[in-house]
Amino acid sequence: MNTSNYIIRNANPSEFEEIGKLLISVYSQLEGFPKENEQPNYYKMLANIGDFTNFPETELLVATDNNDNILGAVVYFNDMQYYGSGGIATQQQNSAGFRLLGVDLKERGKGIGKILTEECIKKATFNKRKQLIIHSTLAMQTAWKMYENLGFKRSEDLDFMQGELPVFGFRFQFTS
Repeated sequence: MNTSNYIIRNANPSEFEEIGKLLISVYSQLEGFPKENEQPNYYKMLANIGDFTNFPETELLVATDNNDNILGAVVYFNDMQYYGSGGIATQQQNSAGFRLLGVDLKERGKGIGKILTEECIKKATFNKRKQLIIHSTLAMQTAWKMYENLGFKRSEDLDFMQGELPVFGFRFQFTS
């Protein structure tokens, strides 16, 4: 697969609304994932995805093609206090994380999620973080294998409940 046709960069504020719509489309179609009427605040957060960029050391990354079409996005947190999850993740020191990874349904299977994840690993490495933390749900299990192949390990201590939804933690440990 040729992933050199994709550009990973910070999203422009003019793209925030489009990215929010893309993520709502992706998450609302996941089998077994809560619908908008079940978790309205979660979908409101997706719609306003650009708000995360108001936090220090937080970036909204996009994958685009050569025509600047947005194919996927992820929010990278270089400081876990802004990560905004339940459980203990936000108290993790010297750690980075990413959330809300989504790839356009028409672009699945092309390695876009993987290159967005690898960009987050690069950023955490560059910033000398000791670990990279992520969360996922059973509805997103197709991504688990990709994360594990990249070196993430399940970390039950990071698990939490988001309402009725179990959320599962993963860590990528950097060796010093």
